[in-house]
Amino acid sequence: MNQLPLMRSLTDRDHQVIWHPYTQHKNKLPPIPVVKGRDALLWDDKGNTYIDAISSWWVSIHGHGNPYIAQKIYEQALRLEHVIFTGFTHEPAVLLAERLLPLLPGTFSRVFYSDNGSTAVEVAIKMAIQYWKNVQKTGLEDDGRTGRKKILALHNSYHGDTFGSMSISERSVFTAAFQEYLFEPLFIEAPSSENIDRLRDLLRDQGQEIACFIYEPLLQGAGGMCMYEAAALDQLLEAAKEQGILCIADEVMTGFGRTGKLFAGDYLRQRADIICLSKGLTGGTMAMGVTAATEKVFDAFLSDDRRKTLFHGHSFTANPLACTAALASLDLLQEEGCDRRLRRINEQHSAFAGKLRQYPIVRHVRVLGTVIAFEISVGEDGYINPAGLDLTQRALEKGIYLRPLGNTVYIMPPYCITEKEMDQVYTFLVQYIEGKTASR
Repeated sequence: MNQLPLMRSLTDRDHQVIWHPYTQHKNKLPPIPVVKGRDALLWDDKGNTYIDAISSWWVSIHGHGNPYIAQKIYEQALRLEHVIFTGFTHEPAVLLAERLLPLLPGTFSRVFYSDNGSTAVEVAIKMAIQYWKNVQKTGLEDDGRTGRKKILALHNSYHGDTFGSMSISERSVFTAAFQEYLFEPLFIEAPSSENIDRLRDLLRDQGQEIACFIYEPLLQGAGGMCMYEAAALDQLLEAAKEQGILCIADEVMTGFGRTGKLFAGDYLRQRADIICLSKGLTGGTMAMGVTAATEKVFDAFLSDDRRKTLFHGHSFTANPLACTAALASLDLLQEEGCDRRLRRINEQHSAFAGKLRQYPIVRHVRVLGTVIAFEISVGEDGYINPAGLDLTQRALEKGIYLRPLGNTVYIMPPYCITEKEMDQVYTFLVQYIEGKTASR
């Protein structure tokens, strides 16, 4: 009796029991059963291979089936797979914090572990809100700037799918069903040389009411792969700090080499007070989030009054296997060869960008580090534009996995992808674009 389900295909069994993320199940295409991954390739149950050109939702920075990370996880699993992190500690968690803190773009001194990018952001927002409440009650600040309730965020932002992270994200198809349950931040445009003076004036006028400013540095991912200027962001952060506003860098997607530097914050002079990390943190092998804070933020929670505790935690906080995977991923990131691979991908993207700009149907080609993005002028811009579904299906037929954000097409490959594999992705996109151009 227990063997009967195995007689049906995995796709059929999936259809009966699984609810997939970001998926409209009415008339959806059947999911592809993936049985193996190695480097930039995925294998399905029929032996077909697919180039994972988006790093499986931007997480698999070293590719799939990395033997070094797998071995480290195996060794740790034989020693300690998990333990409650309230009242206990363990070597992988402490060692990861010790290694990570000096690498971060700022003077961070404390690491809070959670489960994913959304929870890392949720922790950061709670830290910032409670920081001002704790400071006000202790009287540490006497400059009249403790009545802070507003949160400053950027248009086109996406910070996650929990309610707090949705609240500080752009109102869109992702948040529409929950609109009446979300709190309202103060949204501003991403800073640029054209609007920075106006944004600085806004901070001078309202800065004393703002608790924190959260931003995806230089690259806004799910909001449409929007790229913006480091110099303008620096000026905005400087203006925020002049008003005492806590600055939160959401580097869930941009961290660990994606933008060409280890962190996007490495392009900036101004430093955040809190930083959020996930995705590439463990090389894509385990679920994990990190929220790192400066000593100034941490000190606001030190008190004999237990009500000033940060009352937040997760069952799998600082999971030893995830910490071990993150340590192994850092080992690989800090190898000399990794920098060479990042530069090579960037050079290939930059050359391909020149070719893309020759097509009138292609708009706003942009490159940052290992990311290239552009829009295809088919229908209205936006996530639900069916052009993305069409491109995904055509790419799969060619052994390539791409998942556009509507008509925004991007490539964000694992760092181990070969030049030949990258050329296959480029060749498909050129053929697809030329086909669309001819049919107009």
